[in-house]
Amino acid sequence: MRRKLVAGNWKMFGLNADLPQVEAIAAAAAANPGVDVALCLPFTLIEKAAKVAGALPIGAQDVHEADKGAHTGCIAAPMLVEAGASLVIVGHSERRSDQHETSHDAWAKAAAARRHGLKVILCCGETDAERDAGRAERIVQSQIEKSLPDGAGGDWLTLAYEPRWAIGTGKTPTPDEIGSIHAIARAKLRTMVGDAADGISILYGGSVTGANAAAILATDNVDGALVGGASLTAEKFVPIIEAAASV
Repeated sequence: MRRKLVAGNWKMFGLNADLPQVEAIAAAAAANPGVDVALCLPFTLIEKAAKVAGALPIGAQDVHEADKGAHTGCIAAPMLVEAGASLVIVGHSERRSDQHETSHDAWAKAAAARRHGLKVILCCGETDAERDAGRAERIVQSQIEKSLPDGAGGDWLTLAYEPRWAIGTGKTPTPDEIGSIHAIARAKLRTMVGDAADGISILYGGSVTGANAAAILATDNVDGALVGGASLTAEKFVPIIEAAASV
């Protein structure tokens, strides 16, 4: 059985003054051992957070496909490992839209992360316009097909379905709508990697809160949540962890 995973994505938030939140979230994670919890932080906080987080895994929000080179402003997987990261998000919708990253970019980054022992949360999801046009299923299937690295399967890879129109907007699809896309994603994984698909967790992300987490996490094929704004403080994040523990 796949364990629930609740991963926080702090995005471009977080200074040294926020490290006590990391400690509080780590304490809540330790108090709920039946749930896996992780925090993906800005690059500037990874090393400091890793020192105060205890057993709580600390991750990054992006990685470059190359191990080193003339890539101004980018971060390589060996740098993340040295800083104390154990996982990384790739293919996030904000990277796809704001930095114009493609599914091939996500594929290359996931492969680079795996080479250096980092776990990967691989994101996929449609825009509002794509959903309105009836293309949500095809978009998600295509992104999985083009982003999934070779050798997918096992506990190093997690998939996250994040409908772009639900991120930071307060809009959330119904549990039935989420379950439908997650079932399609699971079926696509199975066509690509066979029985190994059953070992790949699929998270939901997009305006997850303490109020709606229990209903979302009880949905078939939803193995956890990738949480944005609600992960910035223990006050808002811990109820989501506790909801996962109750499912």
